Amino acid sequence: MLPTDGFLGSEFEARVERAQTLMAAEKLDGLLLTFGDNIRYFTGVDADLGASLARPWFVVVPASGAPIAIVPSLAEGLMRKTWIQHIRSWPSPRPEDEGTTLVVDALASLPRRFGRVASEFGLETRIGLPLSQLNEIIKSLSGVELVDGASLIWSLRMIKSDAEVAKIQRATDIAAAVFAQVPHFVHLGDSERMIHQRFRIKLLEEGASGVGLTCRAGPGGPSVVTAGSVSDRRIADGDLLYLDTGVTHDHYFCDYDRNYQVGRASDALLFAHERVWEAHEAGLRAAVPGKTAGNIFEEMAKVLSSGRRDLNSNGRMGHGLGLRVTEPPSVKVGDNTVLRPGMVLCIEPALEYEPGKIVLHEETVVVMDEGARLITPRTPRELPQII
Repeated sequence: MLPTDGFLGSEFEARVERAQTLMAAEKLDGLLLTFGDNIRYFTGVDADLGASLARPWFVVVPASGAPIAIVPSLAEGLMRKTWIQHIRSWPSPRPEDEGTTLVVDALASLPRRFGRVASEFGLETRIGLPLSQLNEIIKSLSGVELVDGASLIWSLRMIKSDAEVAKIQRATDIAAAVFAQVPHFVHLGDSERMIHQRFRIKLLEEGASGVGLTCRAGPGGPSVVTAGSVSDRRIADGDLLYLDTGVTHDHYFCDYDRNYQVGRASDALLFAHERVWEAHEAGLRAAVPGKTAGNIFEEMAKVLSSGRRDLNSNGRMGHGLGLRVTEPPSVKVGDNTVLRPGMVLCIEPALEYEPGKIVLHEETVVVMDEGARLITPRTPRELPQII
């Protein structure tokens, strides 16, 4: 099989085989995929699948046999570069029938054993077509029920192959090379906007396919660590500079942050940094097969606070990673997803040690038979300093 988009065809064949095993167990006749990440996961197509809202894409994975791609004619050439051999298309945009008839025909022609086809209706999945078109497909199907396939999809995607881990590792290495340079190109008095621009440029120079970046600073720590617009505030003595990047390599993400002490640091900041670092150690030790994602949270919470359980304003301290920067499972209380070899997790303990002052560390690991293997270089126990 010829290589396609960074993977051998055998990689995709293995994914289909695993999906079909799960379909048999869940009594499904097929899988209907409409969202970009899931289409890419099974086909390897190298396209911006969210670029046009006028032209939906579809892939049908039958319970046995080869997948069928149903795409706008404009995209047929791209799909023919992949391993997929069964391709159907229509001239799009065609609002009166944007592939609906082709999808209904493909689903109706599946060998019918259970009368159930799964699609992207549940946890952290999305439908890549208008609701009215989905309703038309459902109404046109006779004897076929569309059901939620999110658990099946994530059962597949949460377990990464060695080839997928290698792509995540490459994205992480690109980010690591730039993080190592930060004390040399960031200076007291630089604005967040200036730092953001320099960091982005260096990521692209290192070979990033795509760049997501958050740059925040504040006295003793930023008050917000989520992505958003960049300010013109200049970093000052006593600040904590927080940089978080979601670099992509061949569509696979890293998620990687680092903190830098600007000038002098208060005793409270240094204590908080040490506490978060120790919590991280506990989380890394807990990321072993047989434990749950919730267990990782609980072990970190014991270090960060003996009484408080929900230590992040967003309710979790980590997540899965792959074709999206955040994937299941969530490292939070109540997530009982059992860790298995091949899972890639971002583990990110956080502590608001004073009102409006946040310290957050993030490392990425791949779960192995013997425990967690770091993909990111471990953050220093002592804060790197910008002087």
